[in-house]
This record gives sequence, structure tokens and C-alpha cells, in this order.
Amino acid sequence: MDTLPPPARPVVLVTGLSGAGKASILRTLEDLGFETVDNPPLTIIEELVGDGATPLAIGVDARTRGFDAPDVLRVVARLRLRPDVAVSLVFATAEAPVLLRRYSETRRRHPLAPGGTLGSRVEEGIARESALLAPLLDAADVVLDTSDMPLPDLRRQIEQRFRPANAAGLGIGILSFGFPKGLPREADLVLDVRFLRNPHYDPVLRPMTGRESQIAAFVEADPAFLPFWDRMTGLLDLLLPRYVAEGKKYLTLAFGCTGGRHRSVLVAERMASHLTSLGWRVDLIHRELASSAANHAPAAQGAVAGENPVAGREALSHSS
Repeated sequence: MDTLPPPARPVVLVTGLSGAGKASILRTLEDLGFETVDNPPLTIIEELVGDGATPLAIGVDARTRGFDAPDVLRVVARLRLRPDVAVSLVFATAEAPVLLRRYSETRRRHPLAPGGTLGSRVEEGIARESALLAPLLDAADVVLDTSDMPLPDLRRQIEQRFRPANAAGLGIGILSFGFPKGLPREADLVLDVRFLRNPHYDPVLRPMTGRESQIAAFVEADPAFLPFWDRMTGLLDLLLPRYVAEGKKYLTLAFGCTGGRHRSVLVAERMASHLTSLGWRVDLIHRELASSAANHAPAAQGAVAGENPVAGREALSHSS
């Protein structure tokens, strides 16, 4: 039976006017998993494409050594003859007054108004660059006018057009911890769950952790648990898609209790399961449980000198 050829490798050439958002487009593509190269010499672009499989984004503009718009179009034409790559030419533009204001705000030199024989007036640099890049504007597959486009909207348009099928979305870290050992510095959102019933005061439950069913039953029997859970999940179900829309790539949600062994662990476990069931990419770790395991683990036999084996860490954290 004939096998289908592998899908063509995405290759995106990003060009356009200075100050129109090319760097932001390249950063967004990089976040989507593209290998990005900004401003390489024209003569090595085809060599950069090579025969790899990773999506590739290349920034090309008036700063490029040996830049010539017809030469760029010839490179694009040759790449389009290859069945193993899918080439897109993206052109970022903006109205001249907007570009002038952006340069005034950043106080940077325009690449085509550096002084000397070219002069130093930004307006002249913008006009000169517009004329130089006009053939690329006419040939572009995607033209993005960022004059009135907020950065989140620009990112959203790039993601909609170029997100690979296997691109990672928002990565969510869920962390349980104990307040006496300090707030986790990496946390974006911290929720204090010390208001819930504390299993510590039950001598039978005290040695257990929030990963065990007896602790779950004890904590979830608290009349405050269900209203808290409903409101918390409702809030996160609202916030997470908005964070994605704003271009956020990582979020760490931390749950804290007194010892970091019972209530925070139980809530973190429940939240990881909830978000995973909705399709989110979740990484879960219990800080105090991992720390306790590290402190009590015997040294591994045959360990390399200088290593610090942590027995059981894999059992205390997982990716879902």
C-alpha cells in the first residue's frame, strides 16, 4: 500500500517596515515551536532551510546584508519548487504617522535614516524603506497592518494562521506548598486553603497525605469545600482562555496550607485532574512532599560522587 508523503515543513519569511511588528511576529512564531533566525544574509537562506523538519521562521528586511527585494522573491520562488517545504511570505506594515510615533517613543534610529549621506530624518527613512520593500508587499501571502492592532491581536492572528498541529499551548503548573516554608516565587496565582478542615488533628489521618482517599473524604466533607470548588473552577475556566488570548505561555497556580501535606495536596490533585479533563497541559508537583522524600531518602548505592539522588520524586510529581 502506498504511504502518504510527510507533510511539508512550514517556512515563514517575515519582512516589512521597521517598527511595524516584525520582531513580535518572530517571537510569536518562536513560542509556537518555530526555529527563528532574524536578519541572516540572503545568500544563506536556502542553506538555513536545508532539509530539516522543524518549522522555520526567517526575518528578512532592509537591514539584511546584500538586501534586494527581487533577490528575496527569487529565493522564495526557488523554495516553492520544493515539495518538502511550504513557504509563506508575511509582510508587516503600518501607516507612516504611526511608525513615526513609534520611533519617537523608542528614540531608536531608523535603519534607513542613520545619518551621513542618508540623512537622519525618520520620515525620509520610512519613505525610502517603503519604496525599497514595495515588491515584497505586492507579493506577500499575508499582509498585517499593525497601525491600530494591539499586540495580543497580532499574536492571535499569527497563532491562528501558523500554529503547528502539535504546538504546545498554555502550560499550567499546579503546586502545593506549606506557608511556613514561604510562598513559591514562581507562582502567578496563590490560593490559601487553610480555611478547610485540617486532618492534622486526627491522629489516624495525620501520617497520611492529600493523595490518599481518607484525606480526600475528610476534607471534601467540609461544607465549605463544594462552594469553594465551584467558584474556583468557574473562575479558572473563565481566566485560562483569556490568558491564552493575551499570549501567556506559562501559568503557575499554587495552593497553600499549614504543612503542605493534606489540604493543599488534595486541592492541587483535584485541580490537576479537572484541568487535564478539559484538555489543558498540566504539570503537578507537591513541594513539601517532594522535600520530605528528599530529606528521608537513603543514599543510592553506587551513586556518582557529587550527585544527590532523590528517591520517590517521580512518585510525587507528574505531567498530565
